[in-house]
Amino acid sequence: MLRTVIGIFLLLFSFDAISQKQQFTHADTLRGSITPERAWWDLSYYHLSVKPNEKDSTLSGSIVIAYKVLKPYQTIQIDLQEPLSITKAVQDGEELTYKRDGNAFFISLKKKQEPGKSESIEIFYAGKPRLAKRPPWDGGVQWVPDGKGNTIISTSCQGLGASVWWPCKDHMYDEPDSMLISITIPKNMTDVSNGNLRSVIDNADNTRTFNWFVKNPINNYGVNMNVAEYVSWKETYKGEKGDLQLSYYVLPQNLEKAKEQFKQAPQMLKAFEHWFGPYPFYEDGYKLVEVPYLGMEHQSSVTYGNDYKMGYRGRDLSNTGWGLKWDFIIIHESGHEWFANNITYKDVADMWVHESFTNYSENLYTEYYFGKQAGSDYVIGTRELIANDIPIVGIYGVNQEGSKDMYYKGGNMLHTIRQVINDDEKWRQILRGLNKAFYHQTVDGSQIEQYISEHAGRNLSKVFDQYLRDVRIPVLEYAFGNKGLQYRWINTVDNFDMPVKVKLASGKEEMLHPTNDWKTLKTKGDKSLTVDRNFYVESKEAKTASL
Repeated sequence: MLRTVIGIFLLLFSFDAISQKQQFTHADTLRGSITPERAWWDLSYYHLSVKPNEKDSTLSGSIVIAYKVLKPYQTIQIDLQEPLSITKAVQDGEELTYKRDGNAFFISLKKKQEPGKSESIEIFYAGKPRLAKRPPWDGGVQWVPDGKGNTIISTSCQGLGASVWWPCKDHMYDEPDSMLISITIPKNMTDVSNGNLRSVIDNADNTRTFNWFVKNPINNYGVNMNVAEYVSWKETYKGEKGDLQLSYYVLPQNLEKAKEQFKQAPQMLKAFEHWFGPYPFYEDGYKLVEVPYLGMEHQSSVTYGNDYKMGYRGRDLSNTGWGLKWDFIIIHESGHEWFANNITYKDVADMWVHESFTNYSENLYTEYYFGKQAGSDYVIGTRELIANDIPIVGIYGVNQEGSKDMYYKGGNMLHTIRQVINDDEKWRQILRGLNKAFYHQTVDGSQIEQYISEHAGRNLSKVFDQYLRDVRIPVLEYAFGNKGLQYRWINTVDNFDMPVKVKLASGKEEMLHPTNDWKTLKTKGDKSLTVDRNFYVESKEAKTASL
C-alpha cells in the first residue's frame, strides 16, 4: 500500500530531489534575486497584448510596463525566456538599445529616471515559446488540436516563470496594481484570461481581440491565456462581501458534466470564506476554465482539467475515502486564491506559504462539510506521502524552491499548530487574520511565522524551524518509573519547545510540555501512553531516563 501511495505522490510531483549543496549559476541569480536593474523601479501596471499563431506555434505581441521611479538608474531588466526575443523597446517615442544575457534583457534608457516620477516603457516581442512538456509542473505554452480543425491554447508557468511566454519583471516580490490583457485570436474561438471581460473587438483580418481587465494586484504566474471554442454560463454567489460573479468556460462536449461538477465551486467559496475570510477578488470575479492539463491557480481564472472526477483524477490521496467526496482541482486550486494570489511569496524559497496552507485547505473543506473527525482523518492520511528528503524552505535569491513536502508535511505542520493553540475559534481567526493583514501583498515566509506566533500567544519559531527547515520528525521519548512519567523531545532542533497531548493507560489525557531535557509527571500506575495522532510527531519508549 505504501508503495502505491508513493507512486501517486511521484505522479503528482515527480521532481528530482534538490540538493542543498547545489551550485547556482549567474542565470539563477538574474532570475531569482532583486538585481540593481530591478530594485530601482516599482511596477504599477501592465498592458499585455498577444497574438498566438496556431499554425506555427508562435507568439507575437507587446507589453506596456508602467512604473514609479524609486531611485536614479538608467538600465532596466526585463525578462523573456529563450527562444522568444524582444524585437523593439520604446520610451516616449524613442527606440532604445538593449543587450541580452540569457533570459534577461537589459534595456538602456535615454530619458533621465527621476525618483518619484511615473514612467512607462513599451516592449515588442516575438518567437516560438517553449512548449509545455508536462504541464502544469513543466510548463510553457500548450497547443492541442480539438478535433474540429481548431487549436486549444493554454499557458501554465509557476516556478518556470511568466517570462516563458511574455516579457515582464519576472520576480514575485513586485506585482502590478492592475493589468489589461488583450488576446487576438480567430473569430470562432474564445479567449479566457484573468479579471473581467471589458470588450471584444472584431478585426478586419477575421480575428477578434478579447480585452480582460484585472482590477487587483496579480502575480506574474497567475496571468493566463486560454483559447478554445468555449461554451459558458454564469451564476451569482451571495458571499461575505456581497454578490460575486461566477463564470464557467468548458468545451461543448463536457457542458452537462461540467454543470454538475462545478456545483462544488459555490460550496468551496462558502467553506473557504468561513475559514479564510472573504474571497480576495470580488472586483474581478471567479472563473473555472477547462484546459488540457490538470489545472492551476491562475488568479480569478482557475484552470481545470481533472476529468470531471472526484478526488485527484479519481484517486483519494489520503487513502481514507474522504478525498473522494470532492473534486481535488476545484478545491485545491481555488484555495490558492487566498494563499498564493492574495498572500504571495516574495521568493520561491517560501513557496510553502502557498502550498502548505492550500494543502491544509483540503482538510478544512473536508471538516466544514463532513465534520472535524473527517478533516483530521484526511490530513493525517496524507502523511504517507511525506518524503522528509530536504527542508521545505528553499534557497533564497536563486529561484530555488524547497522540498515537495511543502504540501503534505506543511499541511500536517499547520494541523499540529492548531492542536498546540488548542482553541479552534482562535485558529480560525488567525487564518482569517492572515488574509486581512497581508491582503494583496507579497510576503516573506518569516512574516507569516511571526504573525501566527503573535496571535497564537506563544513563540512558535522553533516549531517552524523544526518542520520547515529540518527533515527530522520530533520524537517524544518517555519512560515510566518510580517517579512517574519521564519525558523529553529528541530528534529535534536545539531548544525545541512544543506541547503535545497524550493519553495515559488509565484513560486520562495530559498536555505535556516537553523540552530537550527530561521532565517528570507524577502518575499512578500508568505504564503506557499514546500520543494524540493529530500531532505530527513520533514516540519512543526509553528503557531508562536519567534525571
